[in-house]
Formats: sequence, C-alpha cells, structure tokens
Amino acid sequence: MIYMNKVELMGRLTKDPDVRYSQGQKPTAIARYTLAVERRFKRDGEQSTDFINCVALGKNGEFAEKYLKKGMKIAVTGRIQTGSYTNREGQKVYTTDIVVDEHEFCESRNAAQQEQSENRNSAPPMPDGADSFMNLPDGIDEELPFN
Repeated sequence: MIYMNKVELMGRLTKDPDVRYSQGQKPTAIARYTLAVERRFKRDGEQSTDFINCVALGKNGEFAEKYLKKGMKIAVTGRIQTGSYTNREGQKVYTTDIVVDEHEFCESRNAAQQEQSENRNSAPPMPDGADSFMNLPDGIDEELPFN
C-alpha cells in the first residue's frame, strides 16, 4: 500500500519569517512563517483566506531567512505534519503545520515591490531600464531549494 502526504500551496507571506537555530554541534535553521492563501470559492459571510503555518528546516530555513519577506507571493510544496503539546496552563494544544520541501517565487521583483508599495507604501520603485527579475548573488546555486 502506498501512502501520500503532499501539499502544494500558493499565497503571500503575512510577515517576515521567524528564524531560529537549533542547539548542538551543528545548528539547523528553523524558519516559521504563515501563508495567506485565498480560497477558490467564497460564500457570503465566510472568511475567504486561510492562514497556513509553514516550517522550513535546514537549507530551506536558511533560504527563507535570506530571501523571503512579508507580502511576497510564493508557492510551497511540502507535507502536513500534526502534533500536540501541553501549554503552561496544562491544556493540550494541537498543531498542524506544512513542513516545506520546496519554495518557489511566484512573481517578478517588480510585481512584488508594487504589491508591497500598495500595502505598506514603503517599497522603492524600480529604476528605469531595470528588468523585472530578482537578482541573486553569484555562487548561490547549491543553496537554492529549487533548480
């Protein structure tokens, strides 16, 4: 029997990723962020956006720390992971997260800056003659979670 747990989402980051590093000899990046994902169909009086918690580990976490910012539109591929813990009040809390396997940019840098500008009025306009692709530093190929 084959079991499959695969999720594909596209949405906007609600804030910059929260990145922490694990303890130990080889610290691992753990990036947490929330994606605002629009529902395909809307009903009157119901929320039309789902806010989905994502966790990116290791190289994916480092990538999120360096390149993902509030308002960016990205696509995520991963798996659903559920868990639970007991909070300080002794109550059991259940969690559902998407553990990210891949991130992918879904819009050009120009479109992202325009969206941020409309939402926060803080992104500078693109200079004339600039292309609409995000410039990545040389030698980063092995760090990218997608090819």
